[in-house]
Amino acid sequence: MTSTVIYKGALRTEMKHLQSGSIIENDAPVDNHGKGERFSPTDMMCTALGSCMLTTMGIKARSMNIDLVGTIVEITKIMKAEPRRIGGIKAYVHFAEGINADEHQREILERTARTCPVERSLHPDMELDFQFTWA
Repeated sequence: MTSTVIYKGALRTEMKHLQSGSIIENDAPVDNHGKGERFSPTDMMCTALGSCMLTTMGIKARSMNIDLVGTIVEITKIMKAEPRRIGGIKAYVHFAEGINADEHQREILERTARTCPVERSLHPDMELDFQFTWA
């Protein structure tokens, strides 16, 4: 088992990662009857894409002796209606200043981000917009 999820009431859930004991709470978003005081489940899914992109690039960068510390991914979730779902995700990667990567290494890192496990798990109809900026 990976995790447990408990309904806390008022459209809030508490998720516990069993291996680490780490706890995260979710709220329904304001536009869907919630308080919006925490990440929503769909926010978490989109944010997981950014985290996976950085993690897989970090693994690849380490093998090339490149340090990605300070690199940021900005995530924008695009919702669609009927049925209510995530229709698209924009992921803008801003590489930190001073990253010493040549053109070939940059291509490898960008390809790694575009093919991370979360990206590969998304529905093929999901509209993805990935942009990369090197300082």
